[in-house]
Amino acid sequence: MAGQGLSSRSIIGSFYETLEQSTGAGWASMIAMPFDSDQASEEYKWLSTSPVVREWIGGRLAKGLRENGITITNKKYESTLEIPVDWIRRDKTGQIQVRIQEMADRVAAHWASLLSTLINNGAGTTSGLAYDGQMFFDTDHIDYVGAASGNQSNDLTSSDYGELNVATADNPTASEMADVITKVVQHFYSLKDDQNEPINELAQNFIIMVPVGMWGSTVTAVNSNLLNTGSGARDNPLRGLGINITPVANARLTGTTTVYGFRTDGRTKPFIQQEEEPLTISAVAEGSELEFDSDVHHYGVKAMRNVGYGMWQHGILATLS
Repeated sequence: MAGQGLSSRSIIGSFYETLEQSTGAGWASMIAMPFDSDQASEEYKWLSTSPVVREWIGGRLAKGLRENGITITNKKYESTLEIPVDWIRRDKTGQIQVRIQEMADRVAAHWASLLSTLINNGAGTTSGLAYDGQMFFDTDHIDYVGAASGNQSNDLTSSDYGELNVATADNPTASEMADVITKVVQHFYSLKDDQNEPINELAQNFIIMVPVGMWGSTVTAVNSNLLNTGSGARDNPLRGLGINITPVANARLTGTTTVYGFRTDGRTKPFIQQEEEPLTISAVAEGSELEFDSDVHHYGVKAMRNVGYGMWQHGILATLS
């Protein structure tokens, strides 16, 4: 029977086995750069871009690097499951193992949960500041005063592109969504670095992240050759562009009319995920004072980590209207 002889060692083994097999929300690793930490907080110096290649006239022209930066403070996270000893003894259907495996699934999705908070706070809140001191999604990004690129926006509305004005803002058709995605990708290619050079000209891989209500139309927009316009069919403008688009439905998004685009193949990423102490699970179980006094076992996970904003030039918010 499943519950007989179920030890803390086998329960912990089941947790790690499930955690290894579970990818959680796989998009997290696609848009966040991993960094190890060995102290309470880490400061990330965001350097300006390397000099452009120029014609050699009158000797070399050396340019230094400027510093901007953000600080990410680690936070301690835990999740603890209490299981009565009698439940373990009586468990004939493997329900205890299922609960432990569910805990592993929640742990696997934790990075996605943290990053979703950053995404939701990236426009209009004081906690959503990027390295340049502006909101991560903002209309007036500038790397430094006098930068050749001037003010730039990664916070788009229908005033920027008429295609963002759709029939139903929280439920666009697949044809409308294809046009929205096209304009989001187009805008990536328009962004410049601090030397007024295209910063995304080599980009080929993108995530389009949407609320659950837009999931169906987004998948159709990305994968169909023909799109229904309501009065006939038309060729999908996204086909044959030589780019890869991964549609992602994120149930944690708070907006219902927002579409997010993220570049996934840059040397830097839109976000940072920082880890001081890797996730571990421990048990207070057989032979413990807790078992003697309360006749229960505790299984707890712990991690020290946090997330922060990276390259705003690799993320775009498009609000439909």
